[in-house]
Amino acid sequence: MSHLINFVNQLQFVKVGYAGCNFPAHIFPSMVGRPIIRATNKIGDIEVKDLMVGDEASKLRSMLEVTYPMENGIVKNWDDMCHMMFEKYGFAGAFVAIQAVLTLYAQGLQSGVVVDSGDGVTHICPVYEGFTLPQIRRLDIAGRDITVYMIKLLLLRGYAFNHSADFETVRMMKEKLCYVGYNIEQEQKLSTETTVLVENYQLPDGRIIKVGGERFEAPEALFQPHLINVEGQGIAELLFDTIQRCDIDIRPELYKHIVLSGGSTMYPGLPSRLERELKQLHLERVLKVCFGF
Repeated sequence: MSHLINFVNQLQFVKVGYAGCNFPAHIFPSMVGRPIIRATNKIGDIEVKDLMVGDEASKLRSMLEVTYPMENGIVKNWDDMCHMMFEKYGFAGAFVAIQAVLTLYAQGLQSGVVVDSGDGVTHICPVYEGFTLPQIRRLDIAGRDITVYMIKLLLLRGYAFNHSADFETVRMMKEKLCYVGYNIEQEQKLSTETTVLVENYQLPDGRIIKVGGERFEAPEALFQPHLINVEGQGIAELLFDTIQRCDIDIRPELYKHIVLSGGSTMYPGLPSRLERELKQLHLERVLKVCFGF
């Protein structure tokens, strides 16, 4: 009996599961590691090999030279990927699909805009009647950049983290504590004048650190790219411009169905902040122009 298998390549994780299921059956880190120094053949229960992949590479990442099969959300070598599927694992066939279209299908939609922000890149993809439109936009800020920015913010607080060895630690901290502020000025005021935003976080070595304003400052880079020295529009302005570049007759359908996907859209507060900024941009750039204000 043959099965259809969904195979999702992402910068941070590979997710695999049967078509029709709500959740993947297997998730493992998308990383390949080679020992920096081969000093032993075994560490704990893990055998040290010349090539380590996935969970075993993640557990020993501090001792490995780690590389990633994807870069900025793009598979580095499609031929190698297909070769593994057909030659090693005997797949009967493979079909590469655009993630934005599949995201809408999963919601029972054929038209809408998908804001897909994972670990390596953010895409804003307008789709109409099952076809992607040419107005797709790309923002080179996603989860990995936010983690790096958080490391920098924590350094300013006095906590020194290594960009490679401690990266996963800060990533997990980010996923547990970070959120998107609805009103950034109000959040900054709370951060500087009170301690209500301060949370304790226990590191793997048992140390306790305090995380305050960094909780909202790190994800703010999605809305204000200049914070991490990236030129261009933030995610809200990019979404607005993407829809406005589409045919005027389909814009209402696109505004009606905006779907968020990817791990970097899961911050608490992000949907409401995005909605607020979209309404403000529409008021300033569409309604005021139409009515001559």
